[in-house]
Amino acid sequence: MPHFRIDPATPADVPVVLDLIRQIAEYEKLSHEVIATEVALSEVLFGPRPAAEVLLGRLGDEVVGYAIFFHNFSTFLAKRGLYLEDLFVKPEWRRHGFGKQLLARLAQIAVERDCGRMEWSVLDWNAPSIAFYKSLGARPMDEWTVFRLTGTDIGALAAQHTA
Repeated sequence: MPHFRIDPATPADVPVVLDLIRQIAEYEKLSHEVIATEVALSEVLFGPRPAAEVLLGRLGDEVVGYAIFFHNFSTFLAKRGLYLEDLFVKPEWRRHGFGKQLLARLAQIAVERDCGRMEWSVLDWNAPSIAFYKSLGARPMDEWTVFRLTGTDIGALAAQHTA
């Protein structure tokens, strides 16, 4: 088996990243929500103000998984954190330790950047991922509820601001 390695994505990797986003959306039964394009991803990942970073897990020349992350901030710790938006390993490559290696690399980045915590969300029905995360020492934040505004709801709230 070829050597597994983890590399930061480059602009040339955008088509692969978009394909992986579509695959995780399909796995999560959320394909209908993917409106990302290669142009939009190029801008948001590699434009003048990158919003996130991508790590690609490669086996030889084949990309077998990825992680997308960005920094958040903890007021209580007065430190930035590392927020994992997506972690995905292609189904045929699961159970080889690649997901764990991607998370370990993210933890290494968090340590290098003096992050106070690492956080991510997981769908309630995703029992295999929940068990995997717990096996690494992660704990669910059951006392917190995620809230979200999207599209027109963001616009409606913004319209209520008075200068």
